[in-house]
Amino acid sequence: MRTVAVDGSPAAVGGLVSALRDALTGGSPVLPVGPGESGVDGDPGEGAAVVIATSGSTGAAKHVVLSAAALQASARATAERLGGPARWLLALPAHHVAGVQVVVRSLLAGAPPVVQDLRGGFRPDDFAAATRELGTGRRCTSLVPTQLGRLLDADGAAIDALRGYAAVLVGGAALAPRLHARAIAEGVAVVTTYGMSETAGGCVYDGVPLDGVRVELEDGGRIRLGGPTLADGYLGDPELTAAAFAGGWFRTGDLGRWRDGRLEVLGRADDVIITGGENVAPAAVERALIAQDGVIAACVVGVPDPEWGQVVAAAVVLDGPLDPALAQRLRAGVRTALGRAAVPRILRAVPAIPLRGIGKPDRVAAARLLTADASSARIGDSSHPRTG
Repeated sequence: MRTVAVDGSPAAVGGLVSALRDALTGGSPVLPVGPGESGVDGDPGEGAAVVIATSGSTGAAKHVVLSAAALQASARATAERLGGPARWLLALPAHHVAGVQVVVRSLLAGAPPVVQDLRGGFRPDDFAAATRELGTGRRCTSLVPTQLGRLLDADGAAIDALRGYAAVLVGGAALAPRLHARAIAEGVAVVTTYGMSETAGGCVYDGVPLDGVRVELEDGGRIRLGGPTLADGYLGDPELTAAAFAGGWFRTGDLGRWRDGRLEVLGRADDVIITGGENVAPAAVERALIAQDGVIAACVVGVPDPEWGQVVAAAVVLDGPLDPALAQRLRAGVRTALGRAAVPRILRAVPAIPLRGIGKPDRVAAARLLTADASSARIGDSSHPRTG
């Protein structure tokens, strides 16, 4: 297995492109690593092309083994869904599965990706400049919601660049409805994606599975995924592999439901807050908060409570101060949308939501932040939102 260090520079990504080209045609499997990361020992097995390090939601390191067949099946299904091959801009870290798949799609389309230099962080001006390097013709890119928001905020050349893409895939974290609507209103061809390293990246686009991908909901709503894009398992961990992959299915940690024939992802099963005997999905509370005027972003977690087991706590990014009137309005909005049990008992304004990976909310960090000052952050009376 070949370890390839990727620091966000075009030169480093060029080395990864070469290594992936070789791996997809039977060469040595590739382990891309980001700054500060190290390689890992192990035999990924016959047919393996890429090993992706992923911490998931628990922070425990896992190494997902992806075959050339799975990567190529995903890339081909993406091209078919989006209307054919395209030139791709890589604006994501190349050591994550979403970045690797931009490279794979590019290679299958016959042209390496244009790479935005990320060593100094993601900058809208650099995105616009990299877009110009793609030239004319069909163009596609892949972003996380935070990047999309920055590009829309930058206006001018950044939005002009976004409008020039046949498809802008957005994944890695939930896309807030308001941000989604804003992008559509600006003429951006947004395609929301759902997937993970274990499925070779996004495998459900705008709630509809890619061709060949199977989606099933267990009793209780846990999502299972199947089809040709599934990983072979976890490097050096047969027990974890057997627990997650069985009978041609991958059992995710996510909850979902079907709405109008499309998959709606409700959040992580292990993130569910049990408060006073009621189950509350943090993602649903986040959507209810973000839907309200003045809320830019939100992260919701459960905080231990001696009386109710847990109470709902929310960190919010606002476009102004959090005064008592706004706090009351936000709580009322959640109550109307989801019921009393979902109302945040703890509400704190923060300058930014803590993130991990390529843009997922860091709920562990948010819980630490909200628990640290829970007593001073509580709002309203002490009654439980289900009864008070």
